[in-house]
Amino acid sequence: MERYSVIEMKNPREMLLLKSRPCHWGLCSFCDYISDNDVNVQENIRMNKKVIKRVTGIHRQLEIINSGSCMELPNETLSDIQAIVTEKAIEKLYFEAHYQYKHELEAFRKRFTVPIVFKTGIETFDDDFRNKVLKKGVYFNAPSEVASHFESICLLVGIQGQTKAMIHRDIEILLKNFKYGCINIFQNNSTPIKADKDLIEWFHNTYGALEKLANIEILWHNTDFGVGGNSHEA
Repeated sequence: MERYSVIEMKNPREMLLLKSRPCHWGLCSFCDYISDNDVNVQENIRMNKKVIKRVTGIHRQLEIINSGSCMELPNETLSDIQAIVTEKAIEKLYFEAHYQYKHELEAFRKRFTVPIVFKTGIETFDDDFRNKVLKKGVYFNAPSEVASHFESICLLVGIQGQTKAMIHRDIEILLKNFKYGCINIFQNNSTPIKADKDLIEWFHNTYGALEKLANIEILWHNTDFGVGGNSHEA
């Protein structure tokens, strides 16, 4: 499992994939990513220390992801992150959190001395598909409600049952309401949810140009950020 990478092109930053306790929600029907969780806190801390030590500060920006939410990282790991922020003169951090943690973001910010961009996986703004099919457990009244907590969202594209109209609406909402966005193209995994190859091809032809926007990233493959996969442990 590759746990460190450097993104050189758009929004240059270092990227860390850390280990945390099991995802608090853990019920998303499309996700087998949570297998990276571990209830062994000391092992998580040990692994994370090795990964965090690889940070160089080359771009003064650091993104931390884990198979859950940043609030589920060990306290010692969070202290180690702050230490490397100071040591390497990091100027901005990026973290992910499930929408259910929206009221804990401000307290989390206070642990660090630099600005934080929080991102959350909305996947789609179609409420039925998000919660009945994807089992996301994310409820809100309007996109503006999400934007009041999170500057960045992740969308999921290319799942059987998803429609072009749903994707059109999702992209429109993303561009209108959020400072940053990451669009993840779904790939078949160990879950019963399946990719729609025709829909993915349509998206590529219709929306591929979004990659030219400075604030939008498209992950055509789930390892495009350089972390994850099935290589050796850190």
